[in-house]
Amino acid sequence: MAVDSGRARDGFHRPAHLRPEDRPGGLRREERTNALRREERTGAVQRREHRAGLRWEERPGGARQERSGGLRRPERQSNALQSTPPAAAPPPAVAKEPVQRTEPVQRTEPVQRTETVERQVVRRRPSPMGATTGRRAGHPERLPSAAARTAAAPVSPAPGPPVPPALVSAQLEAAVEDAVGGAATFVPATKPQEEHLEPARTPRHRARWAWEGRYLRTLLLIDSVIGVLAGLVAFEVRFGSVLTNYNTRYALLSALLPVAFTATLAANRAYEKRYLFVGTDEYQRVLRAGLGLTAATIVGAYAAEIQIARGWFAVALPLVTSGCLVSRFVLRQLLHRARKTRGACMRRVVVVGHGLAVEAMTTQLCRERYHGLKVVGACLAEEGSVPGVPVLGTFDEIAGAVRRARADTVLVLSCPELDGHALRRLAWRLERDDIDLIVASTLIDVAGSRTTIRPVDGLPMLHVEHPTLTGARRVLKAVVDRVGAVVLLVVLSPLLAGLALAVRAESKGPVLFRQVRVGKDGREFVIVKFRTMHTDAEARLAELRHLNEVDGALFKLRNDPRVTRVGRFLRKFSLDELPQLLNVLGGSMSLVGPRPPLPEEVAVYPDDARRRLAVRPGMTGLWQVSGRSDLSWDEAVRLDLQYVENWSLSLDLVIMLRTLSAVTRGAGAY
Repeated sequence: MAVDSGRARDGFHRPAHLRPEDRPGGLRREERTNALRREERTGAVQRREHRAGLRWEERPGGARQERSGGLRRPERQSNALQSTPPAAAPPPAVAKEPVQRTEPVQRTEPVQRTETVERQVVRRRPSPMGATTGRRAGHPERLPSAAARTAAAPVSPAPGPPVPPALVSAQLEAAVEDAVGGAATFVPATKPQEEHLEPARTPRHRARWAWEGRYLRTLLLIDSVIGVLAGLVAFEVRFGSVLTNYNTRYALLSALLPVAFTATLAANRAYEKRYLFVGTDEYQRVLRAGLGLTAATIVGAYAAEIQIARGWFAVALPLVTSGCLVSRFVLRQLLHRARKTRGACMRRVVVVGHGLAVEAMTTQLCRERYHGLKVVGACLAEEGSVPGVPVLGTFDEIAGAVRRARADTVLVLSCPELDGHALRRLAWRLERDDIDLIVASTLIDVAGSRTTIRPVDGLPMLHVEHPTLTGARRVLKAVVDRVGAVVLLVVLSPLLAGLALAVRAESKGPVLFRQVRVGKDGREFVIVKFRTMHTDAEARLAELRHLNEVDGALFKLRNDPRVTRVGRFLRKFSLDELPQLLNVLGGSMSLVGPRPPLPEEVAVYPDDARRRLAVRPGMTGLWQVSGRSDLSWDEAVRLDLQYVENWSLSLDLVIMLRTLSAVTRGAGAY
């Protein structure tokens, strides 16, 4: 096979397999060139032979071949170096297999090529067998010669007589010899393996982050404004509008009040997103911040022997605490209304679990949209379907399902397939895309205040405390109930008198309606309400019982013919329950608690529902503020049990605030 052996001096390319005899004047020119080369390169050849342990052998035809550790000179291509030594008996020729190269050398001069691959020069030590063994230490890498840069890609030589070397100058050949160093080889540079880069944590859920950031900034601004207003009101109440030398320091304290209070809120983690939007933890932390700032002020003033005006102190701190509580409640109600009506400020959730559990969770989240969790897909243990929810795959396809659904939260329900190791691997995969992971506990209606995670030998153990049904906190609740009942009776006395006159004016009979109900520990008591029905309502109950619109033991009828016109108005806004303040004052009821049941209802209670009787019934409760009569029997029982299990003073405060909005709407009351 013909190969290109380089450009000749006259500018023409000639095949490499042509003998010198076939070229015009090629034999004489070759002999002269070889003689000149031998004379000028004697020193270089000797150095090379000493360095590489090579030997020159005479070959038939007057040619001798150079052994250089298995490497041919770059400018010789695939032919052995031949020369014409003095007449002597030629020893047997030792042939050396040429090194086959299939990639061109990197060029330092612009040469027209179709492909270029970067090569790296590595110096090797010559082995006794003539093979390269590695890089020679201390020898820098050198570029190939000009002849090597202009040579074509070498191939295996064609069979036949030896081919004479290319015609190059002796100086250029000596330079090549010095560059090669007798033991150099060209090794193609290995392409660095592409590293597997994990996806960067980019803000994929900017819409969610945007509304959460706005909510947090608004909350911080409102707290600061309330702090400023509380300081101004306290200064005005105690000192008036005149600034004197005495009250100058109180003006400074009024100016520092918003800064101190917001800092105390931050220290109590009242701005962390895990405590915002839903739940009572946010209000508890505001109360702790107010009490903490009050205690710190008292202790600091006593330690520094600083006199603080009691009037300013008694107005400023309670006002800023109550103002922050009310403002946070109003802001949360606006958020809940936006979620219920417009579906805004929602998180896109993929629910993971078994079919029935996913269906139940989806139904609950759709009913209670104020939690802000919108189900956009589900992943099941095996192939299946869930009514109203697109199934995006199995447990092995959760990460891909989240990306396809553009979700930002994964809700994992309890299932044996997802054990601790599987959940940990899932959390790692979701962490790279900044996806929130929520694991639903098998505990029913147990708030976080009763649960504590404690590590035991590296395993997280969930400790559940018993609910507070007795003790000092219950005594404090009873005191708050009685004081609140007295205050409300005094304040609402004109309204109570007017409602009594309206009831008496419409229909004959008593103004108040008395009925036996079941209280704490199953003890019966007489409840007091404004009469909203005709006097023969109990006698007509039997003929209307088949029209009951509520399942369970409770009887409710939306258009009950026994209810008077004034009674419908009183029921819509829950004004008929105001006389129950007398029951609260007497200790048989509480301001907040489960609904007081009838004796016939308690007679058919299941075992779980009897847990409602562990505390005093209340004028309002979770079921009243969550839908009242629109709720099913099972849902009303679940809400009452949730209150019993997780009672706290802050929860009572939240329920009373929610009662105001529920009464104003009038939804679910009939």
